[in-house]
Amino acid sequence: MTSDVRKLPTGFGRLWTAQTVSSLGDGVTHAALPLLALTLTRDPMALALVTAAGTLPWLLFGMLGGALVDRLDRRRTMWVADTARAALLVIPAVAAALDVLSIGLLAALAFLLGLGGLFFDTAATAYLPDLLRRDPALLQQANSHLRGSQTAMSGFAGPPAGSALLTLGRAVPLLTDAVSFMLSALLVRTLPALPHPVPEARESLLRQARAGASYVVRSRLLLGLALRPAVGNIAFCAVETVLALFAHERLGISTYGFGLLLTAEATGGLLGAGIASHLGRRLGTGTALTCTAAVEGLAILGLAAAPNPYVAGLALAVCGAAMGATMVLGPSLRQTIVPGHLMGRVASTSRMLAMCAAPVGAFLGGWLATTYDVRTPLYTAAGLLLAMTAVTTSMTSNRQVEAALRAAAPAEDPERAASKAPAQTSASDVG
Repeated sequence: MTSDVRKLPTGFGRLWTAQTVSSLGDGVTHAALPLLALTLTRDPMALALVTAAGTLPWLLFGMLGGALVDRLDRRRTMWVADTARAALLVIPAVAAALDVLSIGLLAALAFLLGLGGLFFDTAATAYLPDLLRRDPALLQQANSHLRGSQTAMSGFAGPPAGSALLTLGRAVPLLTDAVSFMLSALLVRTLPALPHPVPEARESLLRQARAGASYVVRSRLLLGLALRPAVGNIAFCAVETVLALFAHERLGISTYGFGLLLTAEATGGLLGAGIASHLGRRLGTGTALTCTAAVEGLAILGLAAAPNPYVAGLALAVCGAAMGATMVLGPSLRQTIVPGHLMGRVASTSRMLAMCAAPVGAFLGGWLATTYDVRTPLYTAAGLLLAMTAVTTSMTSNRQVEAALRAAAPAEDPERAASKAPAQTSASDVG
């Protein structure tokens, strides 16, 4: 089969650069914010408050935010959100310089940054398919680039940079992130303004939000795509909760070695994002998603049974690769088949389900480790991932993908849509 790699439009390069710069700033703040909190208190509940505040916007406003994004110009929403986040970061930076920083201020900052991220991420997710005319091959290429740079910046470069910048002063990492948001906003403003279908303004925002959630629930394919990250977040958060303890007690890994262990997972994520398009072309998107889901479960099972740090590192790298591929293939497919006027709501509904699942996984991991053994959450997570794979295999099969692409084709250029559908599902249906 010939490769389906084609040149991405110039506008994507600016969007990619904007998100790469912003991801670097996110990585800086991700490392610096909890370290800043540690300079103020050692109370675990206070530290947890700062961490939890960043996830609350998705839990409280995820669906409504998606409905609002579908009403607004997506390019404008992105640059306004980044400009607002840049301005927000100046406040705690000044407070840090004046030595009046507090846990309450950091928690409020985390919440408002999360709210800005909700609008930016949802608008960017909805803008990309408009920019690429919902071309499946181009969307896979674009999401591969975006996911790879996000992993590199927020996973590799950002956190150590944040820790290093903090040694120069408590305000420095915050101002660095503010600069990254301003650069991103300036780049986004140069993107082309694209027309998109706007939902009926006569309907209330809540009614439109419900319509987006209903659209996900009524579609077997979209529901399957939403269930995977939701169940996956329960499993992965259960693992993350006890991973440091497991690495220390069962594998004898030092603090430095634990950092290397996490780097192995991030390295796998880069590889997975890079090969996602190839997997989609060779296996078909549905089969590729089933395979990556199964690999995630088997990799966590291997981590639970790992006799030494090297096996554990390999297991996390394999898991990271499968996750990286999944996070390219799933969103690309969703962006191809969902109508433009619903894209914000569908994306935010799926993201909200995943975010709501995270605290469940964290509690489950802690309870299982306390009640039974530190390996128990890992085995349970592996079981959840494999069970989820079995349940959703028929929901996201190649046959379901083909049907969804055919149904979406009339909304685009019928000839172009018909010509690209086979490239998504070149392998025979296995489930």
